Amino acid sequence: MNETTKARAIKPEDSGPGGLPYRPCAGVVLINDEGKVFAGHRIDNPSDAWQMPQGGIDEGEDPRAAALRELREETGIPAELCEILAESPDWVRYDLPPELVGRIWKGRYGGQRQKWYLVRFKGRDDQIDIATDHPEFDEWRWMTPREVAEKIVPFKREVYDRVFADFADRLSKS
Repeated sequence: MNETTKARAIKPEDSGPGGLPYRPCAGVVLINDEGKVFAGHRIDNPSDAWQMPQGGIDEGEDPRAAALRELREETGIPAELCEILAESPDWVRYDLPPELVGRIWKGRYGGQRQKWYLVRFKGRDDQIDIATDHPEFDEWRWMTPREVAEKIVPFKREVYDRVFADFADRLSKS
């Protein structure tokens, strides 16, 4: 993989492909009591693409608040059922593949810069509801980090590997 697609720590002023800025984003590594990771199957992707909850940070919004908001919007899980255990030490980024630049996010971004949070789910599985107002997933399951990394779209894989390495001491190994 070349340097433009590698996950790396970035400065907010960095820009992506074509000089386009990175979309600020917050992501959640949601774990259960066994250290398994929540993954949702993308409703808008015909391939077998799974991912963890993530989404854009609104202007002026704290990344931690954005992470919990995105988690609620995508899974129905309220903040009361969550405990933030850790924050990724750095922002990481990925570049969109050339065929997607200009096609998503109204062509305004060349990729995403992300701050990730490790969050423990304190609820029951039946409290997870992906049938939200604007669903992003059509099914979900608990997976090992390796399973999640294998099922993510290839251009995000190095970000996931890095995030899982940041939180390795608290994740399921099996």
